This record gives sequence, C-alpha cells and structure tokens, in this order.
Amino acid sequence: MSRDVFVAGVGMIPFTKPGANEPYPQMAAKATRAALADAGLGYDLVQQAYVGYVYGDSTAGQRAVYEVGMTGIPVVNVNNNCSTGSTALFLARQAVASGAADCVLALGFEHMSPGALGATFKDRPSPFDRFDEATQELVGHSEIPLALRYFGGAGLAHMQQYGTQMSTFAKIRAKASRHAANNPLALFRTVVTEEEVMNAAVMWPGVMTRLMACPPTCGSAAAIVCSDDFARAHGLARSVRIKAQAMTTDRPITFEAHDMREVVGFSMAQSAARQVYDAAGVAPDDIDVVELHDCFAHNELISYEALGLCPVGGAEKFVCDGDNTYGGKVVTNPSGGLLSKGHPLGATGLAQCTELVQQLRGTSGQRQVEGARLALQHNLGLGGACVVTLYERV
Repeated sequence: MSRDVFVAGVGMIPFTKPGANEPYPQMAAKATRAALADAGLGYDLVQQAYVGYVYGDSTAGQRAVYEVGMTGIPVVNVNNNCSTGSTALFLARQAVASGAADCVLALGFEHMSPGALGATFKDRPSPFDRFDEATQELVGHSEIPLALRYFGGAGLAHMQQYGTQMSTFAKIRAKASRHAANNPLALFRTVVTEEEVMNAAVMWPGVMTRLMACPPTCGSAAAIVCSDDFARAHGLARSVRIKAQAMTTDRPITFEAHDMREVVGFSMAQSAARQVYDAAGVAPDDIDVVELHDCFAHNELISYEALGLCPVGGAEKFVCDGDNTYGGKVVTNPSGGLLSKGHPLGATGLAQCTELVQQLRGTSGQRQVEGARLALQHNLGLGGACVVTLYERV
C-alpha cells in the first residue's frame, strides 16, 4: 500500500555568498524551525529526519538537527551531489507513503567555498572519471572548469544540432533575474537584460558568459511531510499533496550516445518525468508552474525538452515566444532559479519544494502564478541522479 503524503510545512533562509553565511548548524536549524512553525508542529512529533549536504563531514546531519532537538529519532545523512535536497525529500516521502513513519523532516544545507567546484578527495578514483573522459573526448577545452564544460558542452550540442543562438541562453538568464527581483530570499535580485548577459565576462567564447552560470551559494531549506491521518490528528494543513515522484540514475546511454546532453542527464530527467506523468495521469501541458535545475542557462533550455514542456528541438522557440514565463504556457523558476536565487547544493531541492508549495497555497506574493494547481520540480545531480516531483493543490 502507498499512502497519500502531504507537505505540511516548508521553510528556508535567505541564500548568501560564501563567507556571508552563518555556520551550517545555525543555517539548518533556522530552516528547520521555519518549516516546523509553518506546519504548526513541535519537533518532538517528528519521527525521522533525512538530512542532505554535499560538502561536510559524516554525521553533519545530526549536528544540524541537534540544534533543534535531541529526541533520539533516526537521522539519515544524504549526499547525491546537486540532487541531494530532493533525494532527502524522496526518502522522507517514501517513509511516510510506506507507513514506516507518519511525520518526517527533509532538510538540506550547504556551506560552500568560493570559486569553481572541485574534488575533495584526490587520493582515490573520482565518481566523475567517466564523465570527465567523455567530456574531454566530446568537447576538449581542458583549460575551462569542468562544470562549465559539462553544461556548456551540452548547450553547444544543442546549438550545433538545432542552430540555437547564444542569445537564447541570455534570454533565459534575463528571465531568471526578473523573477528573482520579487523573491526576498534570492541571492541576486538585480534585474539584468539580455544584452548585459551577453556582454558579461566570457567563460567560453561563443557558448557562455559568466552570468549564464549559477553562483556558489550557502543556505538551507526544509520540509515537513506527513500522512493524512497524522495531519488530521494534529490539525495540520493538507492543502499540498505530493501526487507523484520518481528518482532515476544513469543508464548506458549516458556515455554510449556520445552526446553531451546525455552526459549531463537528459535521459535521466526524461525518464523521471515520464514516470511521474504516467503515475499521476497528467500531461506536461497540465503543469502550471515548474522549478527546474538551471545550474546553467544551457541546462534550463535542455530541461524544457527533457521534461516535455516543449518538443525536442523546440526549446529556442519556447523561449523566444515567452512560453517559459508569466503569460506563457508555463512559468518556469518563479523563484529566480539557481541562476538568481543561488545553488547551495544540498539545499536546492528543498528550496524548490518551498517555492512550489507556496505557489500552490497562493502565498507567493508578486511571484504568484495565478490559479496554480499542479507544480513540477526537477532536481539533477551529475554522477548521477535526478528527482522529479509533482505537487498538487488539494
């Protein structure tokens, strides 16, 4: 049997640049307390906790939740690269849906360092060695940081196949800034134009400027999920339900396709989305609002196609027609996304959850997508894992 799972409370803190943040236990405790307050629940009623982070020592999850309470519950530490936060949510939902628990905390945080991402443990095989080899074979440019080569290479593949213009990625970044201007929790709230994005420092000539990449960020976000019976017994809100959810990992196509779009998870995302649509009995056209993994503007464009929001090869038209924003077919990243809101790796999936829950409640203020009933979340981590979640207003 699988029980209905409701998101009873969400919370997050303003995201910051590295060095402007509090230590991770304080960030995580604030997000957790915010989610508990939003639910109207005491921590003593939480039965399990799944705590996600990428850069941190073992049992940092316990260190984080002990700031809120030491109740002896199971605390599971989660690390799935950039999909860590949504993986914690996936496990929390599973625990409630299966009947293993009635009320579970999903928490994510990250205390990042400035600059490009890099390996922490250099005395052993890297989980990215096959990804790096494929990227070197397909795009070269070893002088460019790997994350830029991954996603810039994927964007370049789209440009080469479909004639997509670099300016289209700039349009996506400019859209993100307009959305973030209405989000008080976003790291960057200054609106930038397409021209300003194009004229920013060049990271890869003809492919990417600095403003097309998300910044290293620190922050935390959390969600309380519970069963219907638990919500009724404790007078909790049941206005937002997780209607369907899927998690996928890599298949041979990741490397056998010899396509950078596959290296960065196109088929993982496509498979997860299809599983969710099938389980929920909905189509992409039914979705009102989406928070997707725009670590680079290039990945946002590719994800439109992977999630079925537009036809494969149709993403540039989708962007140029304004179908990715207010007044178009579906509002994507009303929070400002990773590009403007920021990307504290372990917290990102739960920040997306927070935004979508607020959208479905109708409490997003100037960001509100009017009449939002179905909300889709897409969170991707290379190495690899992808989690797609569909939320429903009840």
